[in-house]
Amino acid sequence: MLFDFREKKEKDLKEILEDFKKLEKRVEELEEELKKIKEKNKFSIQKIGLVRFNPFKEMGGNQSFSLALLDENDDGIVITSLFTQETNRVYGKPVSKGKSEFLLTDEEKEAIKLAKYGKRSTQKTTGSRHFGAR
Repeated sequence: MLFDFREKKEKDLKEILEDFKKLEKRVEELEEELKKIKEKNKFSIQKIGLVRFNPFKEMGGNQSFSLALLDENDDGIVITSLFTQETNRVYGKPVSKGKSEFLLTDEEKEAIKLAKYGKRSTQKTTGSRHFGAR
């Protein structure tokens, strides 16, 4: 039991007040730590959007994909893997506030939209989409 108020004397009440002061100080320290953690967390990956597709009609299985990884400010990266029978190519493009200075494919735009809003576009692009994650 933290505090037992049975048979407390003046000395005991002073101890309790000191304990409260220590607890108050500890709560302030924890609040400051939490504030720092929240600030750091703004820059961690919080939003994910994945679009699987077929870049070529003769290839099936939706083995190609675009993956958007964004932080709280919609900054991050979109990674695209294009799979063919001969090779697999991987491209990465930076994303700032949900946009990129590089030309984005429809699948990359869709992956960013999925990451930001968790919604799919009704617009059809080259391939089919299997799922999006948030």
